[in-house]
Amino acid sequence: MKIPIENIYFLLCYAWDKLEEKERVNVAIDDKTELLDLFAKVLINATKILLKRGIDRNYIPYTDVLSGVKGKIQISQTLKSKLIYKQKTICDFDDFSSNILTNQILVSTIFTLIKIRELAQELKQELLSLIRMLPDIAPIEITNSLFNKIRLNRNNHFYSFILNVCKIIYENTFPSEEAGKYKFSDFTKDDKKMNKLFEAFIRNFYKIEQSKYRIKRDIIKWQFQTTEIESEKYLPQMETDITLENEEEKIIIDAKFYKETMVVNYDKEKIKSENLYQLFSYLVNQEDGSNKTQTATGILLYPTIEKDYNLNYKHKQHKIKIRTINLNSNWRNISSRLMGIIDLKEQKHYSPLA
Repeated sequence: MKIPIENIYFLLCYAWDKLEEKERVNVAIDDKTELLDLFAKVLINATKILLKRGIDRNYIPYTDVLSGVKGKIQISQTLKSKLIYKQKTICDFDDFSSNILTNQILVSTIFTLIKIRELAQELKQELLSLIRMLPDIAPIEITNSLFNKIRLNRNNHFYSFILNVCKIIYENTFPSEEAGKYKFSDFTKDDKKMNKLFEAFIRNFYKIEQSKYRIKRDIIKWQFQTTEIESEKYLPQMETDITLENEEEKIIIDAKFYKETMVVNYDKEKIKSENLYQLFSYLVNQEDGSNKTQTATGILLYPTIEKDYNLNYKHKQHKIKIRTINLNSNWRNISSRLMGIIDLKEQKHYSPLA
């Protein structure tokens, strides 16, 4: 399944909920643009915007040996070290600096990109120019936990978009066999990663592009009867990918990303049985006696490149739909298709698809 690079970028920006930032970070994309080059271009343009508005700074605590006094003197340590005779002190002080975690992750990501052999040379030169404009920021070893430590506010919220780009580069970059160099792994070839991205995209698309339904992930309890507490704890948890709900209606969407939408059995195409079982289980077990749960609609949603499916079934009062969306199409068609799947038209408000 080959999805155009521009569409991958849209998927990511919806999944991140960063559509406005995407419009600000204008990136030229054509048929020859590789995924790695795309991320490099995005990071270059975003960093240029950051430099124009002023990079973030904060007070950083230091402890150092100084000639004189700055901040708070560590009296006992200064005396023990006999520094007082050299007219020096050990002091705790704060320094207003750009060498903070957000900037360190950005600079470290730029250094990593420069060391990837496959990256276009002209992009490496632009990245090197940016490094020269960020001289006081030290690179660090990036880990997943570092991203969780960052707390942003209204004044530095633009970093959220930049850090999303940095994280996806980090998650898909690995040391190469050549010492000091890195390789970028194309995550679009990984079904697990693409399934996660596809699900997040669908969820946020409906969150942003319509206002009729509330969007959530729904925890559904099994409607089994047992008097044994021990037995209950062995039941697996059921959680929907996407639930759209208002006072009168409920729609459960199960988003699945596969290279092949259907399975072929004796030359006949069939829906993947495990997906149908899962959706059916959601519908049956979410019933609580209210009208909207008795009439809830279930939708299995797959991506497709070549052939679209529009299959309709019914169980009692539940509508069950099998739908596909062509991710190789233009964004107007994709938007229209997604709204049509839940029987809505495109709404007239901010949308990058217009």
